Amino acid sequence: MLNLERLRTLDALARHGSVSGAAEGLHVTTSAVSQQMAKLEREVGQQLLARNGRGVRLTDAGRLLADHAARILSQVELAQADLEAQRGQVAGELRLSAFPTAARGLFPTALAALRTEHPALRLRSCELEPEAGVAGVVRGDLDLAVVLDWYNKPMPLPEGLVKAAVLDDPADVAMPAGHRLADRAEVDLGEFTDDEWITWGEGEFCHEWLMFTLRSLGVEPCVGHRAGETHTQLALVAAGLGVCIAPLLGRDPVPDGVVTVPLRQGVRRHVFVVWRADADRRPSIRAAVKALQTAGRTVRP
Repeated sequence: MLNLERLRTLDALARHGSVSGAAEGLHVTTSAVSQQMAKLEREVGQQLLARNGRGVRLTDAGRLLADHAARILSQVELAQADLEAQRGQVAGELRLSAFPTAARGLFPTALAALRTEHPALRLRSCELEPEAGVAGVVRGDLDLAVVLDWYNKPMPLPEGLVKAAVLDDPADVAMPAGHRLADRAEVDLGEFTDDEWITWGEGEFCHEWLMFTLRSLGVEPCVGHRAGETHTQLALVAAGLGVCIAPLLGRDPVPDGVVTVPLRQGVRRHVFVVWRADADRRPSIRAAVKALQTAGRTVRP
């Protein structure tokens, strides 16, 4: 009989591509991963791993069994979801991630409500950028991820995921109080040709969106500073170092010396939550989605 936990270890190795990655994803030590794989090889009577430089790779037999393991684990997930649905109990462990402003603006309200309403549910949350959150759900390291896309740049999602809207998040431009446009009722992105931008890290989805949007308006952006956190960006604006996009979610309090002005383009982020389709019937998933949507309704311009 194949051992389910050893199949889970093999699946993690196939998904993460290394022993250390599998150990991190499974929250165990690297030696525990190696021991589980050695036991699995003895059980099946075939070599599943081979040395590859300083790391390892799956053999043909390893890849074959890993494909079966992914399907078996998906069926186990379905069975667990069906059993939870039949019991109707919101219990067990739920692992969630959110990008930083959603973690700040949604998680305190949503997770506190879940803990109060469902004391048998154990919650584990972390901050992750949208791409990393989606990858974590696909790998099975997370049950839910709060992610985003923009009104003019959707985020592609892999097959096998389900999503639900949480809120539409309006975004303004934040600028120093002495900026030439600070007293305007609204502004156009094309008016910031001569300004330095404070933006997100290179390669991050939000940074790529801003570059794409400005260039589509004929503006070649001058990026002076980068910061992952909205409040760090706003602190740089307060110091007179540039302007930034300031979505409403998780923005308050805006520091002294900073003015936020709505954009004529009606710029919005679409905030949504994603989970695996094979876990769709889990009451804990449904309860968490509802709590996040309720928290989203408290975010008001």
